Amino acid sequence: MKKRLVILGGGESGVGAALLAQQQGYEVFLSDGGNLKDHYRTELQQHQIPFEEGQHSVEKILSADEIVKSPGIGEKNELVKKIRQKGISVISEIELAFRYKGDSKIVAITGSNGKTTTTALIYHICKNAGLDVALVGNIGYSFARQVSEKPSALYVLEISSFQLDDIKTFRPHIAVLLNITEDHLDRYDYQFSNYINSKFSIIANQTMEDYFIYCEDDEVIMQKIPLINLHTNPLPFSMKHEVKKGAYIKGDQMMLRIQEERVSMSIYDFALKGKHNQYNTMAASIAAATLGIRKEKIREAVNNFQSLEHRMEFVAMVRGVEFVNDSKATNVNSTWYALESMNKPVVLVLGGVDKGNDYQLIAELVKEKVKAIVCMGTDNKKIIQAFKNIVPVIVETESAKKAVNASFKLATKGDVVLLSPACASFDLFKNYEDRGTQFKNSVKEL
Repeated sequence: MKKRLVILGGGESGVGAALLAQQQGYEVFLSDGGNLKDHYRTELQQHQIPFEEGQHSVEKILSADEIVKSPGIGEKNELVKKIRQKGISVISEIELAFRYKGDSKIVAITGSNGKTTTTALIYHICKNAGLDVALVGNIGYSFARQVSEKPSALYVLEISSFQLDDIKTFRPHIAVLLNITEDHLDRYDYQFSNYINSKFSIIANQTMEDYFIYCEDDEVIMQKIPLINLHTNPLPFSMKHEVKKGAYIKGDQMMLRIQEERVSMSIYDFALKGKHNQYNTMAASIAAATLGIRKEKIREAVNNFQSLEHRMEFVAMVRGVEFVNDSKATNVNSTWYALESMNKPVVLVLGGVDKGNDYQLIAELVKEKVKAIVCMGTDNKKIIQAFKNIVPVIVETESAKKAVNASFKLATKGDVVLLSPACASFDLFKNYEDRGTQFKNSVKEL
């Protein structure tokens, strides 16, 4: 009897899970309440995987032996409640992929901010060192798709708390936890502790053969660690003090101590600028050293890394005004990091769909660095309210083009126009990529 696996959600992770499950001999059915993207529909048809879209056939779904749930579907969903009532095992796509990855190793990265950059940097160092490595998870292909189509010896995996919520045996050889700040609380019953627990589940199945890289300067992480039994090797990183094992910054040097290897690198040579990126670079360097990559290779890769599109991406210099695209900053903390790394006067482009933002978090930095704010959203009341007494000029616009033109008028030579919205993008744009692309295109038209 074939085991019946139902997959909820037909995005990249769902279709990846369907392909892997079929390959492994499951009877597969995929169900998506919305419409599938054309290329995913075609793929399912080509592989003769039964699916439905625009609806959920409850009986068919509840006849599953096991269910792979898309990270986008929360526990409050009525269908999920029925599945839970019936006691059907629910797993995430990364759990399914983990079962079939063979002897491959996993470096898994999570955190509220910086995970995409850190994941890409770890992958870049591994690639630079000639390892057989794949970049998977929230960045690039789904983990399951990679395992089914092109297995690698090493997977560098970016994972969110939502993906960690439905793991059972998933165990990374190296787990990286960058930071924890309040985000997505609507999915965790507005209990910060639930979100913290979710992030920490990345190390739940680790053993003394594994490694846990974390930020020792993050208060939330440091309050949680004494409350759990660590069955793994801790490798902290810090800017505030020296660590015996791990990494720290002293003056302008990053010191790396792993096993017998001692390495120091000048922070001025890092391709990624800003304090938050020094944290990301420390985390990535520890992971690389733990994998046995030589210090010359780490140094080389850290120095020549190209930053990611839509994440503190330099767009252009127009008549002495620098334009930076940080469209991926969809929460206030991300915007805090962006502002913190600025050393020129800033014209800040903010706005979009507010996820319950507390702008007080960036008030001090805004006061210190921002000369004007350009709002780019359909409802800017909250932003105006938060900053009207500390920023002399606030302008409202309702398109990327208008926002760029207004910013350029407000900026003078030596300023930087920073798109770092602190909000989701789906009021005026398809997603943060679309927002960033429209911003860049408008800059090029100046």
